[in-house]
Amino acid sequence: MKKSSLFIGLFTTVLIGIAVIGFSKLSQTNAEITEVMESYTISETWELPTELNEISGMVWIDDHTLACVQDENGVIYLYDLDMNSITEEIPFAGNGDYEAIALHNTDLYVMQSDGLLYEIKDWRNTNKTISSHQTGFKSSNNMESLTYSKKDQSLLTAPKDKDAHDEFKGIYKISMATKRADVNLPAYRIEMNAEALKEYRGKKLHKTFNPSEIAVHPKTNDIYVLEGKNPKLLILDKNGGLKNVYKLDEINFPQPEGMTFSADGDLYISNEAVGGAATIHLVDFNIR
Repeated sequence: MKKSSLFIGLFTTVLIGIAVIGFSKLSQTNAEITEVMESYTISETWELPTELNEISGMVWIDDHTLACVQDENGVIYLYDLDMNSITEEIPFAGNGDYEAIALHNTDLYVMQSDGLLYEIKDWRNTNKTISSHQTGFKSSNNMESLTYSKKDQSLLTAPKDKDAHDEFKGIYKISMATKRADVNLPAYRIEMNAEALKEYRGKKLHKTFNPSEIAVHPKTNDIYVLEGKNPKLLILDKNGGLKNVYKLDEINFPQPEGMTFSADGDLYISNEAVGGAATIHLVDFNIR
């Protein structure tokens, strides 16, 4: 009986210890999430249909429509924010790894992870033409970002994984005329050794920040760069100077892969489906 009582007592003590440690970690996690979320406010959320479970990119089309792509299918999905539904599907290629989409005038552009760029000219027209272009990037770069910059009069993109040098991730211009980039001459640089990124650095310098999307603010020309791997948002000023780095909570942003601005400067960030529905958030950041 004494041994049994001793065993029960020890077992109970262990359980209490585990519970206390677990509660402490949970409290710490909740505190961290609360601190992170003080940097931004999610003012509206849309749960997406299953066709967009793998949403990887989106771009603002008009006052209630986003053009979206997903990882696997060569289809552009028009998503109506007012109707909360897909209103049209526009095929442009076969199966592939499609990661980002951009709009310039009447043309849409879709980036494949190996750097192949699809151009859908006069995308609203029944007689639209579709072509593809080698931008100069490779599969090892893992291209997941694309936007049009009025200031630069070019498409902008950034390698997610390896760049030419581990010390930086470049943001590169893609010429509207040639559809190619000078992969040795970035327009802007995200320095991996920047003080603001210190807490994110590990053994491999190039993994400090992994761009999954890029967007340009329509009024300030600030460059917003999103990371989905370890969710965070980085903001550069119009000249490429690092302004802010915001950590994103992984409950609301389990895998943020898409980002776009409305014409008025409202910011939308999309998440692939991770343990639930894919989502789009309308997000307001407390810009420091």
